[in-house]
Amino acid sequence: MLCANPDGGNVAFMTDEPIRVANSYTGHVESQNAARRTLPGVTVIKMSVGPMDNNAYIVTCATTGESLLIDAANDPDLLIELVAEQAPKLSLIVTTHQHMDHWLALEAVAESTGVPTAAHQLDAEPLPVKPDRFLAGGDVIVIGNLTFDVIHLRGHTPGSVALALRPTGERMAVQLFTGDCLFPGGPGRTTSPAEFDSLLTGLESQVFATYDDDTVVYAGHGDDTTLGAERPHLKEWRERGW
Repeated sequence: MLCANPDGGNVAFMTDEPIRVANSYTGHVESQNAARRTLPGVTVIKMSVGPMDNNAYIVTCATTGESLLIDAANDPDLLIELVAEQAPKLSLIVTTHQHMDHWLALEAVAESTGVPTAAHQLDAEPLPVKPDRFLAGGDVIVIGNLTFDVIHLRGHTPGSVALALRPTGERMAVQLFTGDCLFPGGPGRTTSPAEFDSLLTGLESQVFATYDDDTVVYAGHGDDTTLGAERPHLKEWRERGW
């Protein structure tokens, strides 16, 4: 596996050891570590990369083995190795938004794997590779037997997207990948009252009004949460403002 540089670099050297992916999933992972959540029909691997605790997610269809990578954020060699070991049938790389800490490994991972990339057109210009697919609200991404609904949320950036993995008869809860739009404790960072209003209004109308409390939220940094844990605080967030 790849080892951390004690002087602060992302990667120091290679070993013959595979990347250890913990199977005891809690929603929290330490830096440069990964954990796997196994649900009916799907697995979710969460890895923390880079100095800002960015989360990269590999979502794999249990039936076909096809996978989606959400945010090739940092530590490119580590992500390339993780993909090779855990997602050899990677089908698409989605970038949730234009902020650099979410795409620092994108060019390297896309080049290494030859896999197409996708992002919203409003956030595409800063990306190091032109997306092969432009995403828009209401779009659908199909990976094997998995179906993701694309949610466009303006505010954190103009073209931020969240991805909602639809439930099935056996997997009742929606799995929602929110980038930097929703975290445990509130919406992502905005820089003006207008941006805050846009983001919170979008979350209220397209997320909280659409999905149930058992919806699992996989944020772009830090730990997981659920809509049920966050819903009681909507009024508080609105009053708090940006």
